[in-house]
Amino acid sequence: MLFVRHWLLALQFFTRIPVTGRLAAWVGYSPAMLRASAAHMPAIGALIGALAAALFGLLLWALPSVPAAPWVAAFASTVWTVWLTGAFHEDGLADLADGLGGSYDRERALEIMKDSRIGSFGSVALVLAFGLKAALLATLAQLDGALAVAALFGAHVSSRLAPLFVIATLPHVGDTPRSKSKPLADAISLSALLTGTLWWALVMALLVGWRADPAWAAALLATALAALWMRRLLKRRLQGFTGDGLGATQQVGEIAFYLGLALASGAGAAA
Repeated sequence: MLFVRHWLLALQFFTRIPVTGRLAAWVGYSPAMLRASAAHMPAIGALIGALAAALFGLLLWALPSVPAAPWVAAFASTVWTVWLTGAFHEDGLADLADGLGGSYDRERALEIMKDSRIGSFGSVALVLAFGLKAALLATLAQLDGALAVAALFGAHVSSRLAPLFVIATLPHVGDTPRSKSKPLADAISLSALLTGTLWWALVMALLVGWRADPAWAAALLATALAALWMRRLLKRRLQGFTGDGLGATQQVGEIAFYLGLALASGAGAAA
């Protein structure tokens, strides 16, 4: 049952889906448990992706067949994921953009990232991220509605695997005692990394089984390159990761997944 408790703790920590009352008491909490629950981030991504895909598909079906319909579905599903997660990852993207954009000095950048107020760089990063997500999802929907629905499922899972490798390969930096990512400061275990990878592999096997499309490989390659770029950025500018860096990694990875899939699908359609 420890496996289930870790999954529920991940659900409680990474989303706004309520785990309260007796269930929360049964799940319990400790920094070690939260660190172990990080292995289930891809599983949480599968749940968020499935809920977003359901809304996206429903709106594509229910709305009239006009050019604006995919855009409405894309924006609505994006808003839905933000609500489901409490903007957990978007907050990290904004804070990291403010910190790295506000100063080239490492210590000053970390100080800026701890400020709860959003700045110019964070605002621009969020606008660009939301715009890119909606535009890419709308593009995919116009190419193939079913593929666009499935893309949400794959993107949310794959983009939540990337932060696990950042945690495993970089040290935690910043104001550790007050950091929301403090329980993740120690490198996750090999078994936790394997668990996360298995969650991701299960979802991708389902998607490939549904449609064996080479475009999936392009989406995964784009996500992997985005994760490597984010790891390099965090190592070069901060000498390690913070909770905000992990959230930003998820956001960049999600966008990269849609972009890779759209490019490959567009090329296939043109051929």
